[in-house]
Amino acid sequence: MGFVQADPIRAPARAQDLILRHRVKDYRAGDLERRYTKLGVEEDFFINYGFVTRELQALMHPRRDCCDPFQSSLPWPVARRKRAQLLLDFVRERGVVHPQDVDERFAHGKVKNYWGGNSNATTHLLDAMHYQGLLRVVRRQAGIRMYAAHEHAGGPTDEATCQARLDALADVAVRIYAPMSFASLRSLLRRLRYAAPQWEGEIAGATQRAKQRLVCGQVDGMEWYWPGDWKVGRGEPDDTVRLLAPFDPVVWDRARFELLWGWMYRFEAYTPVAKRVRGYYALPMLWRDQVIGWANLSVKDGSLNAEFGYVGAEPRDQVFTRELEAELERVRVFLGLG
Repeated sequence: MGFVQADPIRAPARAQDLILRHRVKDYRAGDLERRYTKLGVEEDFFINYGFVTRELQALMHPRRDCCDPFQSSLPWPVARRKRAQLLLDFVRERGVVHPQDVDERFAHGKVKNYWGGNSNATTHLLDAMHYQGLLRVVRRQAGIRMYAAHEHAGGPTDEATCQARLDALADVAVRIYAPMSFASLRSLLRRLRYAAPQWEGEIAGATQRAKQRLVCGQVDGMEWYWPGDWKVGRGEPDDTVRLLAPFDPVVWDRARFELLWGWMYRFEAYTPVAKRVRGYYALPMLWRDQVIGWANLSVKDGSLNAEFGYVGAEPRDQVFTRELEAELERVRVFLGLG
Protein backbone atom coordinates (compact mmCIF):
# COMPACT_ATOMS: atom_id res chain seq x y z
CA MET A 1 0.00 0.00 0.00
CA GLY A 2 2.84 2.39 0.78
CA PHE A 3 0.70 4.15 3.40
CA VAL A 4 -1.80 3.25 6.08
CA GLN A 5 -3.75 5.94 7.91
CA ALA A 6 -3.37 6.04 11.70
CA ASP A 7 -5.70 7.16 14.45
CA PRO A 8 -5.14 7.03 18.23
CA ILE A 9 -8.66 5.89 19.17
CA ARG A 10 -8.81 2.24 20.20
CA ALA A 11 -12.33 0.91 19.71
CA PRO A 12 -11.62 -1.96 19.94
CA ALA A 13 -8.25 -1.40 18.17
CA ARG A 14 -6.55 1.49 16.42
CA ALA A 15 -7.50 2.29 12.84
CA GLN A 16 -4.16 1.21 11.37
CA ASP A 17 -4.55 -2.22 12.96
CA LEU A 18 -8.17 -2.57 11.84
CA ILE A 19 -7.12 -1.72 8.27
CA LEU A 20 -4.16 -4.11 8.20
CA ARG A 21 -5.97 -7.10 9.71
CA HIS A 22 -7.87 -7.58 6.42
CA ARG A 23 -4.68 -7.35 4.35
CA VAL A 24 -1.91 -9.06 6.34
CA LYS A 25 -2.12 -12.76 7.11
CA ASP A 26 -2.27 -13.58 10.84
CA TYR A 27 -2.09 -9.90 11.76
CA ARG A 28 -2.64 -9.07 15.45
CA ALA A 29 -3.55 -5.75 17.03
CA GLY A 30 -0.38 -3.77 17.72
CA ASP A 31 1.87 -5.71 15.32
CA LEU A 32 2.72 -2.57 13.34
CA GLU A 33 3.90 -0.76 16.45
CA ARG A 34 5.71 -3.81 17.85
CA ARG A 35 7.58 -4.44 14.59
CA TYR A 36 8.03 -0.80 13.63
CA THR A 37 11.81 -0.71 14.10
CA LYS A 38 12.28 -3.71 11.76
CA LEU A 39 9.81 -2.88 9.02
CA GLY A 40 11.48 -0.01 7.16
CA VAL A 41 8.52 2.30 7.79
CA GLU A 42 8.17 5.78 9.28
CA GLU A 43 5.44 7.79 10.93
CA ASP A 44 4.70 10.80 8.74
CA PHE A 45 2.06 12.80 6.91
CA PHE A 46 0.97 11.63 3.50
CA ILE A 47 -2.64 12.51 2.67
CA ASN A 48 -3.26 12.08 6.40
CA TYR A 49 -1.04 11.12 9.30
CA GLY A 50 0.00 7.51 9.35
CA PHE A 51 2.74 5.05 8.47
CA VAL A 52 4.66 5.28 5.20
CA THR A 53 7.42 3.24 3.62
CA ARG A 54 10.81 4.91 3.64
CA GLU A 55 10.76 4.91 -0.15
CA LEU A 56 7.54 6.93 -0.10
CA GLN A 57 8.86 9.25 2.59
CA ALA A 58 11.95 9.99 0.51
CA LEU A 59 9.69 11.34 -2.25
CA MET A 60 8.17 13.89 0.14
CA HIS A 61 11.29 15.28 1.79
CA PRO A 62 12.89 17.63 2.42
CA ARG A 63 9.85 19.83 3.04
CA ARG A 64 12.19 22.79 3.52
CA ASP A 65 15.18 24.65 2.19
CA CYS A 66 18.23 22.39 2.53
CA CYS A 67 20.40 25.41 3.36
CA ASP A 68 18.01 26.63 6.05
CA PRO A 69 16.43 23.76 8.03
CA PHE A 70 13.73 26.04 9.49
CA GLN A 71 12.62 27.55 6.20
CA SER A 72 9.38 26.14 4.81
CA SER A 73 6.26 27.22 2.98
CA LEU A 74 5.30 28.87 6.30
CA PRO A 75 8.51 30.51 7.63
CA TRP A 76 9.04 30.18 11.37
CA PRO A 77 9.30 33.27 13.60
CA VAL A 78 12.82 34.03 14.85
CA ALA A 79 12.07 33.10 18.47
CA ARG A 80 10.62 29.73 17.45
CA ARG A 81 13.60 29.00 15.20
CA LYS A 82 15.95 29.60 18.11
CA ARG A 83 13.97 27.26 20.37
CA ALA A 84 13.86 24.62 17.64
CA GLN A 85 17.61 24.84 17.05
CA LEU A 86 18.30 24.40 20.77
CA LEU A 87 15.91 21.45 20.86
CA LEU A 88 17.52 19.90 17.78
CA ASP A 89 20.97 20.24 19.34
CA PHE A 90 19.66 18.56 22.50
CA VAL A 91 18.18 15.65 20.53
CA ARG A 92 21.41 15.17 18.59
CA GLU A 93 23.33 15.14 21.87
CA ARG A 94 21.00 12.63 23.54
CA GLY A 95 20.37 10.41 20.50
CA VAL A 96 16.77 9.43 21.36
CA VAL A 97 14.48 11.56 23.53
CA HIS A 98 11.11 11.30 25.23
CA PRO A 99 8.98 14.48 25.05
CA GLN A 100 9.08 14.62 28.85
CA ASP A 101 12.90 14.82 28.73
CA VAL A 102 12.65 17.77 26.37
CA ASP A 103 10.04 19.50 28.48
CA GLU A 104 12.09 19.08 31.65
CA ARG A 105 15.05 20.63 29.86
CA PHE A 106 13.25 23.58 28.23
CA ALA A 107 9.78 23.95 29.88
CA HIS A 108 8.21 25.73 26.92
CA GLY A 109 4.79 26.09 28.56
CA LYS A 110 1.32 25.59 27.07
CA VAL A 111 -0.30 26.43 23.75
CA LYS A 112 -3.80 26.04 22.28
CA ASN A 113 -4.17 22.76 20.39
CA TYR A 114 -6.22 21.90 17.31
CA TRP A 115 -9.23 20.80 19.38
CA GLY A 116 -9.29 23.97 21.48
CA GLY A 117 -7.63 22.59 24.64
CA ASN A 118 -4.24 23.37 26.11
CA SER A 119 -1.29 21.23 25.12
CA ASN A 120 2.34 21.19 26.02
CA ALA A 121 4.25 23.63 23.81
CA THR A 122 7.16 21.20 23.67
CA THR A 123 4.89 18.58 22.12
CA HIS A 124 3.76 21.06 19.48
CA LEU A 125 7.32 22.03 18.64
CA LEU A 126 8.36 18.37 18.40
CA ASP A 127 5.38 17.72 16.10
CA ALA A 128 6.34 20.65 13.89
CA MET A 129 9.98 19.57 13.69
CA HIS A 130 8.89 16.02 12.90
CA TYR A 131 6.66 17.24 10.09
CA GLN A 132 9.45 19.44 8.79
CA GLY A 133 11.70 16.38 8.63
CA LEU A 134 14.15 17.51 11.31
CA LEU A 135 13.11 14.65 13.59
CA ARG A 136 11.87 11.10 13.10
CA VAL A 137 9.86 8.78 15.31
CA VAL A 138 12.22 6.01 16.39
CA ARG A 139 9.58 4.01 18.24
CA ARG A 140 6.74 4.45 20.71
CA GLN A 141 6.99 3.94 24.44
CA ALA A 142 3.60 3.37 26.11
CA GLY A 143 2.08 5.08 23.08
CA ILE A 144 4.37 8.14 23.31
CA ARG A 145 6.55 9.00 20.31
CA MET A 146 10.30 8.76 20.92
CA TYR A 147 12.30 11.09 18.68
CA ALA A 148 15.75 11.20 17.09
CA ALA A 149 17.32 13.66 14.66
CA HIS A 150 16.59 12.97 11.01
CA GLU A 151 18.97 13.89 8.22
CA HIS A 152 17.65 13.97 4.66
CA ALA A 153 19.58 14.04 1.43
CA GLY A 154 19.26 17.21 -0.63
CA GLY A 155 15.99 17.56 -2.47
CA PRO A 156 15.45 17.97 -6.22
CA THR A 157 15.86 21.40 -7.71
CA ASP A 158 14.93 20.99 -11.38
CA GLU A 159 11.29 21.12 -12.44
CA ALA A 160 11.25 17.72 -14.14
CA THR A 161 12.47 15.86 -11.04
CA CYS A 162 10.00 17.69 -8.80
CA GLN A 163 7.13 16.80 -11.15
CA ALA A 164 8.26 13.17 -11.27
CA ARG A 165 8.24 12.97 -7.47
CA LEU A 166 4.81 14.55 -7.24
CA ASP A 167 3.48 12.19 -9.91
CA ALA A 168 4.87 9.21 -7.99
CA LEU A 169 3.12 10.42 -4.82
CA ALA A 170 -0.12 10.79 -6.78
CA ASP A 171 0.18 7.24 -8.14
CA VAL A 172 0.57 5.80 -4.63
CA ALA A 173 -2.51 7.66 -3.38
CA VAL A 174 -4.64 6.64 -6.36
CA ARG A 175 -3.59 2.99 -6.09
CA ILE A 176 -4.83 2.89 -2.48
CA TYR A 177 -8.17 4.66 -2.93
CA ALA A 178 -9.30 4.07 -6.54
CA PRO A 179 -11.66 3.70 -8.29
CA MET A 180 -12.65 7.35 -7.94
CA SER A 181 -14.80 9.90 -9.69
CA PHE A 182 -12.88 12.90 -10.98
CA ALA A 183 -14.24 15.04 -8.13
CA SER A 184 -12.93 12.53 -5.59
CA LEU A 185 -9.64 12.16 -7.46
CA ARG A 186 -9.10 15.91 -7.42
CA SER A 187 -10.02 16.09 -3.72
CA LEU A 188 -7.65 13.23 -2.87
CA LEU A 189 -4.70 14.71 -4.74
CA ARG A 190 -5.25 18.12 -3.21
CA ARG A 191 -4.34 16.44 0.06
CA LEU A 192 -0.81 15.96 -1.28
CA ARG A 193 -0.24 19.49 0.02
CA TYR A 194 0.31 17.76 3.39
CA ALA A 195 2.84 15.36 1.88
CA ALA A 196 4.72 17.97 -0.13
CA PRO A 197 3.80 21.54 0.85
CA GLN A 198 6.85 22.76 -1.05
CA TRP A 199 5.09 21.78 -4.32
CA GLU A 200 1.53 22.83 -3.45
CA GLY A 201 1.37 25.11 -6.47
CA GLU A 202 2.07 22.15 -8.77
CA ILE A 203 -0.71 19.87 -7.51
CA ALA A 204 -3.32 20.99 -10.07
CA GLY A 205 -0.92 20.05 -12.87
CA ALA A 206 -0.17 16.71 -11.19
CA THR A 207 -3.91 16.00 -11.04
CA GLN A 208 -4.30 16.55 -14.77
CA ARG A 209 -1.30 14.34 -15.52
CA ALA A 210 -2.72 11.62 -13.24
CA LYS A 211 -6.04 11.81 -15.09
CA GLN A 212 -4.19 11.18 -18.38
CA ARG A 213 -2.29 8.16 -16.97
CA LEU A 214 -5.37 6.44 -15.54
CA VAL A 215 -7.99 4.29 -17.20
CA CYS A 216 -11.37 5.99 -17.41
CA GLY A 217 -14.69 4.17 -17.53
CA GLN A 218 -18.30 5.34 -17.36
CA VAL A 219 -20.98 3.97 -15.05
CA ASP A 220 -24.45 5.52 -15.20
CA GLY A 221 -23.02 8.54 -16.97
CA MET A 222 -20.29 9.19 -14.36
CA GLU A 223 -16.60 8.92 -15.12
CA TRP A 224 -14.45 6.72 -12.88
CA TYR A 225 -10.67 6.44 -12.81
CA TRP A 226 -8.32 3.62 -11.80
CA PRO A 227 -4.74 2.42 -12.52
CA GLY A 228 -4.18 0.88 -15.93
CA ASP A 229 -2.65 -2.34 -14.61
CA TRP A 230 -5.68 -3.26 -12.51
CA LYS A 231 -7.44 -6.49 -13.44
CA VAL A 232 -11.15 -5.72 -13.45
CA GLY A 233 -13.30 -8.82 -13.31
CA ARG A 234 -16.91 -9.78 -12.76
CA GLY A 235 -16.49 -12.65 -10.33
CA GLU A 236 -19.20 -13.39 -7.80
CA PRO A 237 -18.53 -11.90 -4.32
CA ASP A 238 -17.83 -14.37 -1.55
CA ASP A 239 -20.00 -14.74 1.53
CA THR A 240 -17.49 -13.22 3.97
CA VAL A 241 -18.61 -10.54 6.44
CA ARG A 242 -15.96 -7.88 7.03
CA LEU A 243 -16.10 -5.15 9.67
CA LEU A 244 -14.12 -2.22 8.27
CA ALA A 245 -12.29 0.64 9.94
CA PRO A 246 -13.81 4.12 9.45
CA PHE A 247 -10.70 5.03 7.41
CA ASP A 248 -10.42 1.80 5.43
CA PRO A 249 -9.75 2.47 1.72
CA VAL A 250 -13.01 0.70 0.87
CA VAL A 251 -15.07 3.32 2.73
CA TRP A 252 -12.69 6.32 2.85
CA ASP A 253 -14.28 8.04 -0.17
CA ARG A 254 -17.60 8.99 1.42
CA ALA A 255 -19.10 10.22 -1.88
CA ARG A 256 -18.37 6.86 -3.52
CA PHE A 257 -19.71 5.06 -0.44
CA GLU A 258 -23.07 6.82 -0.76
CA LEU A 259 -23.24 6.21 -4.52
CA LEU A 260 -22.49 2.50 -4.20
CA TRP A 261 -24.51 1.62 -1.12
CA GLY A 262 -27.22 4.25 -0.94
CA TRP A 263 -26.70 5.60 2.57
CA MET A 264 -24.53 8.15 4.29
CA TYR A 265 -21.75 7.01 6.63
CA ARG A 266 -20.12 9.48 8.97
CA PHE A 267 -17.39 9.04 11.57
CA GLU A 268 -19.00 10.17 14.85
CA ALA A 269 -16.30 9.79 17.52
CA TYR A 270 -16.03 13.58 17.78
CA THR A 271 -19.79 14.17 17.47
CA PRO A 272 -21.67 15.03 20.69
CA VAL A 273 -23.31 11.91 22.11
CA ALA A 274 -26.85 13.25 21.67
CA LYS A 275 -26.26 13.81 17.95
CA ARG A 276 -24.75 10.43 17.12
CA VAL A 277 -26.72 8.29 14.70
CA ARG A 278 -24.65 5.11 14.47
CA GLY A 279 -22.35 5.22 17.49
CA TYR A 280 -18.97 6.36 18.76
CA TYR A 281 -16.84 4.20 16.44
CA ALA A 282 -19.21 2.47 14.06
CA LEU A 283 -17.45 -0.05 11.80
CA PRO A 284 -19.10 -0.40 8.37
CA MET A 285 -20.28 -3.97 7.77
CA LEU A 286 -19.43 -5.35 4.33
CA TRP A 287 -21.28 -8.52 3.36
CA ARG A 288 -20.65 -9.90 -0.09
CA ASP A 289 -20.54 -6.69 -2.17
CA GLN A 290 -22.86 -4.57 -0.04
CA VAL A 291 -22.29 -2.47 3.08
CA ILE A 292 -25.51 -3.32 4.87
CA GLY A 293 -24.94 -1.80 8.31
CA TRP A 294 -22.42 -1.23 11.04
CA ALA A 295 -21.08 -2.59 14.31
CA ASN A 296 -19.85 -0.98 17.52
CA LEU A 297 -17.37 -3.26 19.26
CA SER A 298 -15.95 -3.05 22.77
CA VAL A 299 -14.05 -5.28 25.16
CA LYS A 300 -15.22 -5.73 28.74
CA ASP A 301 -13.79 -8.21 31.26
CA GLY A 302 -11.90 -9.94 28.48
CA SER A 303 -14.98 -10.51 26.31
CA LEU A 304 -15.93 -8.93 23.00
CA ASN A 305 -19.24 -7.07 23.03
CA ALA A 306 -20.92 -6.21 19.74
CA GLU A 307 -23.88 -3.99 18.91
CA PHE A 308 -25.20 -3.95 15.35
CA GLY A 309 -27.26 -1.61 13.24
CA TYR A 310 -28.66 -2.16 9.76
CA VAL A 311 -29.69 0.19 6.98
CA GLY A 312 -32.68 -2.03 6.20
CA ALA A 313 -33.92 -5.18 7.85
CA GLU A 314 -31.36 -7.46 9.49
CA PRO A 315 -30.62 -10.36 7.12
CA ARG A 316 -32.29 -13.62 8.17
CA ASP A 317 -30.04 -15.66 5.92
CA GLN A 318 -28.33 -18.45 7.87
CA VAL A 319 -25.20 -17.90 5.78
CA PHE A 320 -25.04 -14.30 7.00
CA THR A 321 -25.50 -15.37 10.63
CA ARG A 322 -22.70 -17.90 10.30
CA GLU A 323 -20.36 -15.48 8.54
CA LEU A 324 -20.99 -12.66 11.02
CA GLU A 325 -20.03 -14.94 13.91
CA ALA A 326 -16.94 -16.04 11.95
CA GLU A 327 -15.92 -12.39 11.59
CA LEU A 328 -16.41 -11.78 15.31
CA GLU A 329 -14.23 -14.79 16.04
CA ARG A 330 -11.53 -13.36 13.75
CA VAL A 331 -11.75 -10.11 15.71
CA ARG A 332 -11.34 -12.01 19.01
CA VAL A 333 -8.20 -13.71 17.70
CA PHE A 334 -6.92 -10.38 16.32
CA LEU A 335 -7.39 -8.81 19.77
CA GLY A 336 -5.93 -11.80 21.63
CA LEU A 337 -9.12 -12.55 23.57
CA GLY A 338 -8.55 -16.23 24.24
